[in-house]
Amino acid sequence: MTPRFARPIVFALALVPFLWLLIRAYTGRLSVNPIEDITLTTGIWTLRFLVVTLAITPVRRITGWNRLIQYRRMLGLFAFFYAVLHVSTYVILDLFFAWDLILKDIVKRPFITAGMVAFVSMIPLAVTSTKGWIRRLGRRWQVLHRLVYVSGIAAAIHYLWKVKVPIGSPVYYAAVVAILLLFRVGWMLHTRRRRTAMPAAS
Repeated sequence: MTPRFARPIVFALALVPFLWLLIRAYTGRLSVNPIEDITLTTGIWTLRFLVVTLAITPVRRITGWNRLIQYRRMLGLFAFFYAVLHVSTYVILDLFFAWDLILKDIVKRPFITAGMVAFVSMIPLAVTSTKGWIRRLGRRWQVLHRLVYVSGIAAAIHYLWKVKVPIGSPVYYAAVVAILLLFRVGWMLHTRRRRTAMPAAS
């Protein structure tokens, strides 16, 4: 599959969960608590896209599949897209813009706090994802976009605390995010060691 056709296919596949949710809602296939269904579906797909986005660099470095990097920005934006749907469902459908209740939730309920941290940290990533911002920020763009790890960690904690079950998929997602973060830290340390050793070797 050539890159020319791969990008539209990846884009279309990333839209499938949203379209399937729309079909379920339109055909009455949601449960007796449709708001909960929408919240859970959009939330889990936010986390999945965050995990996939975080995994692209490690997979590329391990396998040498450098073409994967061209999909990272798109997948990151889809993570933000599903996060917007997730938060909008909570703000609009669940609490209907009751900002006093929303603020109380954020302060008093730890899993809501973690979820908001994940969402807010994704906003600058989405805003600065254009080529223009990449040029303006230069190397600072890469530093800023390390916020994706904050988003991933906070989203995994949000899911763990929401479900309150120390087994199953929340633990698996948290473990994957932890492994990806450790890979990032390990790679940074390895790179620094190589840079430090190069003058000594010469």
